[in-house]
Amino acid sequence: MQSAVSASRSILTSLHEVMAARTHAQAKLNQVVDIIGENLDSEVCSIYLLREGMLELFATRGLEQSAVHVTRLAIGEGLVGSIAANIEMLNLAEAAAHPDFSYRPETGEDKFHSFAGVPIVRLERAVGALVVQHVEPRRYEDVEIEALQTVAMVLSELISNADLIDEYDSFAASPQFVDPQQLHGLPLVKGLAAGHAVFHQPRITIEHVMAEDTEAERQRVYLAFDKMREQIDKMASQAEFGVGGEHEAVLETYKMFAYDEGWARRINEAIDSGLTAEAAIERVQQRTRMRMRQIDDALLAERMHDLEDLSNRLLRMVSGQVGTAATMGLRGDAILIARNLGPAELLEYDRRRLKGVILEEGSLTAHVVIVARAMGVPVLGRVQGLRGYLREGDEVLLDATQGIANVRPGPAVVEAFEARSAKNRERQAAYAALREVEPISKNGERVTIMINAGLRDDVPMLAATGADGIGLFRTEFQFLVSAALPQRERQTKLYRDVMEAAGDKPVVFRTIDIGGDKSLPYLRTDDDGQDDENPAMGWRALRLALEREGLMKAQARSLLEASAGRTLNVMFPMVSEVWEFDAAKAVFEGQLKFLKERRKMLPERIRYGAMLEVPALAEMLDVLAPKLSFLSIGTNDLTQFLFAADRANPKLAERYDWLSPAIMRFLRRVMRQLDGHQIDITVCGEMGGRRLEALALIGLGIRRLSITPASVGPIKEMVRQIDTREIASAMDRWLNEPVGDLRGAITSWAEERGLDLD
Repeated sequence: MQSAVSASRSILTSLHEVMAARTHAQAKLNQVVDIIGENLDSEVCSIYLLREGMLELFATRGLEQSAVHVTRLAIGEGLVGSIAANIEMLNLAEAAAHPDFSYRPETGEDKFHSFAGVPIVRLERAVGALVVQHVEPRRYEDVEIEALQTVAMVLSELISNADLIDEYDSFAASPQFVDPQQLHGLPLVKGLAAGHAVFHQPRITIEHVMAEDTEAERQRVYLAFDKMREQIDKMASQAEFGVGGEHEAVLETYKMFAYDEGWARRINEAIDSGLTAEAAIERVQQRTRMRMRQIDDALLAERMHDLEDLSNRLLRMVSGQVGTAATMGLRGDAILIARNLGPAELLEYDRRRLKGVILEEGSLTAHVVIVARAMGVPVLGRVQGLRGYLREGDEVLLDATQGIANVRPGPAVVEAFEARSAKNRERQAAYAALREVEPISKNGERVTIMINAGLRDDVPMLAATGADGIGLFRTEFQFLVSAALPQRERQTKLYRDVMEAAGDKPVVFRTIDIGGDKSLPYLRTDDDGQDDENPAMGWRALRLALEREGLMKAQARSLLEASAGRTLNVMFPMVSEVWEFDAAKAVFEGQLKFLKERRKMLPERIRYGAMLEVPALAEMLDVLAPKLSFLSIGTNDLTQFLFAADRANPKLAERYDWLSPAIMRFLRRVMRQLDGHQIDITVCGEMGGRRLEALALIGLGIRRLSITPASVGPIKEMVRQIDTREIASAMDRWLNEPVGDLRGAITSWAEERGLDLD
């Protein structure tokens, strides 16, 4: 049998004449099935196209002609429906043996046993199916399947450009793109948002599938490959840190695929068959997607995603469409749609118009989620098949609190959403009115409420919320959003800008907390190039910083220089033992001595603190306390360590309650151990930003909270409604004789006193 390339080329040459002819759409389709049938020596060749949400038999060679425009199958119904639903080919020696087989007597297909079909795809969605059948039971050879898949691409162009379905846009008008849709996902950053769908990487529409000049198309691909490889090499060589440029290991897989001769050869073969450069890349990419759906190995599937990303990059280069939606600018309120995002990519968008984000992937600890939370942008993640339900410009109502996105919503849904949004705005206005009001309880106790930050643009929220300061400035954000290790001068400028913007209000800088779930592409965190099997408890935060002495020295010097003439509050993350705190402090003292010898301006005062995240540190607080000016309790990590439950795991993320008696008792023990020490004790993290949880913390004696800016108003309001002595007495009672449902007990207590803790 002839090769896949020659078979495809022979068919495409004939199809070129059909496309150029001035004949009716039906006549063109009738010619197409005859050409394919003759070239593949196939007894049956049929074309099904999506119309009014159904797959309709539009043309056939071998089946009953009376079945044309009569036989219709729903998406997922029968073998043809299965091909369209799954966007994958079928190759069967005995069609009737397949569980999805559906017999249609009007077609007269009784005598045909073998069956092969491929989807006709446009913009990543199936708009039809191309099918061949034989009387003899046999599986089709790869040559035949390759030819069918190539021809299906040409049919996609015929459908879109040649009026083959009577000006009916089957792709756009299928029910999943017209009817209202409610999509469900994982709330990553809670909140409400409304806008129109904007794809982070707008789809590239392939206008021309069939090549006029094969050699010219080949040269276009060669140039695109050269440009792409140059970019990958540049990425790998940027910002070397340590001997040998350790970040290169992270890009190793990308480089392997970028220089893979097999990938380039397959694209060349597709061009040889008569496809344009864009169509050839898309043709190979379609085959990759089909293979990805059959892969169970998570690691291998992730590697295939890398190849998908590179294919998109190559397609954009060869087509000249290299920008994202950010570079083109948002024209109105937007809900950003993406498979995944990096933090730097998110920051490229206009914050005034970016209202929300929906991701096909994403996790609670992803870098982009950390940044989005700081930006106040709601994010919904893990929405499977996202692009299969909406189009660019569709209206989207995002409720990332309940984990729902309504696409093309009906009037009732819009009305309910607007009512909820209006209530939200009323609350926000009420909270804004508390900006200048101090959070003092009914019995006269002052609670210090600060904000968490990590970007220069977060600092204005101090004035907007009336917060008492920044209780946690995450210095790693600057590292996460950079393509290369930030220079010391850049770090110094950021820290100085933040302190100047904060004015008289204190800022607590946490030293860099990277590694684990916050890996940097340009900085490998281990020695052997292997991923950490347990990143949450792995080589990260202070452990990594003490090992990379150059990294910590640079940050220490930057913070000291930026704090000249001011008070520097510096905090070390993930301290497990007292010697780690001592070692980190020694790095700062060493840099302080270095600056003093060079007569540099120094901070007026340095206050050293630690984060209590590792339970082991609680056993050494009597030794550590005399060395501390302040202690911050990081409830996010502390909870997962206490329960041995990875918060990035969806099955465990919501399983263990912050208001568990185990956590509350642990925190009460910490408070009692530090009683009498002149130490500021702060709770940092999401726990302190939730009213019910904050109420419980106040009941334990905690009077300092560092929370997201959005939570400041609600917590202020709650503090002003309570008597701290009452909740303290109740908490002691509940913890001395633990109740089965502590959350329920606190909720009932609050309801009895008319507290709104929603």
